[in-house]
Amino acid sequence: MKSSNIGGQAVMEGIMMRSGDQYSIGVRKPDGEIEVKVEPYKSWAKDSSIWKLPVFRGVASFFESLIVGIQCLMYSASFIEDEEEEDTGKPKKEKTEEQKEKEEKWLMYGTMTFSVVFSIALFIMLPYFLANFLRHVTTSEGLIAVVEACVRMILFLGYLVLISRMKDIQRVFMYHGAEHKCINCVEHGLELNVENVMKSSREHKRCGTSFLLFVMIVSIIFFLFIRVSSPVLRVVIRLLLMPVIAGVSYEIIRLAGKSDNKIVALLSKPGLMLQHLTTREPEPEMAEVAIAAVEAVFDWRSYLKENFPEQYGEQS
Repeated sequence: MKSSNIGGQAVMEGIMMRSGDQYSIGVRKPDGEIEVKVEPYKSWAKDSSIWKLPVFRGVASFFESLIVGIQCLMYSASFIEDEEEEDTGKPKKEKTEEQKEKEEKWLMYGTMTFSVVFSIALFIMLPYFLANFLRHVTTSEGLIAVVEACVRMILFLGYLVLISRMKDIQRVFMYHGAEHKCINCVEHGLELNVENVMKSSREHKRCGTSFLLFVMIVSIIFFLFIRVSSPVLRVVIRLLLMPVIAGVSYEIIRLAGKSDNKIVALLSKPGLMLQHLTTREPEPEMAEVAIAAVEAVFDWRSYLKENFPEQYGEQS
């Protein structure tokens, strides 16, 4: 498989696709029409050498993806809000552009802060405090660290299983599947159309699900070997290490996306298997949205000609 520079994310009734310094949001509106919005992608690494360094670029990419993802979710949700207002018959309150931008800004930062705090509290701090109860019955730091690791993985997998059963999230996961299929279609040398997208795989090495799994695994490794006697210091170290863990996990997922090495492929297997929870087989209409989002920011025809010249080099 020849890696492209396309990345994506599912949103409510749509998909975000990013390529280079642009990203697009394709949304299926309530009337059935596909709305595509293209925005510039402003990366921290563009004008700063430190954010281009290994690990640092992972931290930057994590927060950039989080910010853009929330913006896209807010944009896609606005179509649903408009439909609900039309259904209720209530007059829509007109707001100035300045008021809208201010509200969106505060909502975005509030959502981002809540997401980060919630994730750290649930997947990092809660396992630590639960495992800490074992200190009343054992002094073995190794045993406590192993129990903490097990609790962390159980919580993470349980959370994914739980949200995958929610009806609205299942549709988001169907769009997630359409996003993966669309990228796989291009990267495997197929023309980008609904038929080819639908028969492509919904597993992808660069998926955010795989990234989160690596975050769990890397955090477990770090916490197994970093031991201090002070309870307060143990908590502080866990919090301070989170950017480093995210950066290391990014480097692993970046390598996995570029390499066909058998060892790398083996390391990617658990993440690919986990994607069966976070992706669903999409409907053809969802594939149409994914295609529209890709074509807005990525010239897939040129990509096929360049990377598969034996098939497409002669075409005009």
